[in-house]
Amino acid sequence: MSMSRTRGTRERLVVIGGDAAGMSAASQARRLNKPDELEIVAFERGNFTSYSACGIPYWVGGDVPDRDRLIARTPEEHRARDIDLRLRTEVTELDPDGQRVRARDVDSGAESWTSYDKLVIATGARPIRPDLPGVDAPGVHGVQTLDDGQALLDTLARTPGRRAVVVGAGYIGVEMAEALINRGYEVTVVNRGSEPMSTLDPDMGRLVHEAMEGLGITMVNDAEVTGIRTDDDGRVHAVTTKDRDFPADVVVLGIGVRPETTLARAAGLPLGAHGGLLTDRSMRVRGHENIWAGGDCVEVLDLVSGQQRHIPLGTHANKHGQVIGTNAGGGYATFPGVVGTAVSKVCDLEIARTGLREKDAHRVGLRFETVTIESTSRAGYYPNSSPMTVKMLAEHRTGRLLGVQIVGREGAGKRVDIAAVALTAGMTAEQMTALDLGYAPPFSPVWDPVLVAARKAAAKTRGSL
Repeated sequence: MSMSRTRGTRERLVVIGGDAAGMSAASQARRLNKPDELEIVAFERGNFTSYSACGIPYWVGGDVPDRDRLIARTPEEHRARDIDLRLRTEVTELDPDGQRVRARDVDSGAESWTSYDKLVIATGARPIRPDLPGVDAPGVHGVQTLDDGQALLDTLARTPGRRAVVVGAGYIGVEMAEALINRGYEVTVVNRGSEPMSTLDPDMGRLVHEAMEGLGITMVNDAEVTGIRTDDDGRVHAVTTKDRDFPADVVVLGIGVRPETTLARAAGLPLGAHGGLLTDRSMRVRGHENIWAGGDCVEVLDLVSGQQRHIPLGTHANKHGQVIGTNAGGGYATFPGVVGTAVSKVCDLEIARTGLREKDAHRVGLRFETVTIESTSRAGYYPNSSPMTVKMLAEHRTGRLLGVQIVGREGAGKRVDIAAVALTAGMTAEQMTALDLGYAPPFSPVWDPVLVAARKAAAKTRGSL
């Protein structure tokens, strides 16, 4: 083994993870420090850097024709900015006391230690692979990285059968189901919950269910997968539940992800209830002055509930990276928290949410009122106006906005941003009704659907005084 050490007055920043948070941090630190002031070494165990994991289902489904379109900055571009980026190199051990990391070359197996003055942990998340018989069989795929997406496409290209089973109906499960339908597969989604999209309340998830069936996807809810059967050559053959088998030539796991904090746990770094690293507002790992962490491997403060949550989204990861790079580079920045905003789609159905669901509010002891309204994306008389359902939660007595869910066609999803801003500002439903939103018949009714919901929520909370 060899040991690399910092020399002279130049500091060394080591980054573990080459995607959104890690390379955003490295790039920002480089903007603030010249190469003779700060050496930056980044380790990435895969083949790609700075890519959009959120775009993988659209690449698999054919909406994005070329993998490279998902790559925001290539390894060569990072290296041209004096970042020592080492691909296919996996960090296998952290030594916080000795301020060093051990890394292994994936191809040769050679290992070496690299010392650091400052460390960034951006190890991301890993797809949940349940401990089930057959889950590691050929033809069973989790989809989290570009390498995962390429492996799935390779399987689809060499598999003659056209039956696909998606296990789980969260964002990834729903998006992958549509991608496989677009590829001409017969798709069955096996879901443990009562409705797809558990990030929504079940009454809103039902609207997603209906849209998925309209695409030709077979939805199987309230079903627990017990195993994956293989044929004589060991390849996947069927997904089994307590009640029946679902034939499958390919299986995609869309159960969700967990923070990838194996290294951090082994090194004794602080983890939260969801398994993610705990940081302060500067994204510094609690109790460790020279270690920062960001992206899908950390837990973040929910500004509505006041609790820590794990919300793996590229938007947060890029912001974390900017904050970390600024602080590690000698500046000052903070990440205050999130309100839990997300948007997705099934075909032309747009699905959006922000803030708390009913069960979230119950869990943290909040009393609340709910309203659900039906409206349209444009003035009713304007061509191509489409229906939209908005559900709003407001706190009992105070009227404070707690959460909004929206399901509808074109123009529905991004309306959730109105609610995200209102949540961040701590507004009440009553205050929202006075928002000066843009209006013209091609864009909205006179009363925007979100404000219609706010009016009803304000009236309901007034009545609860």
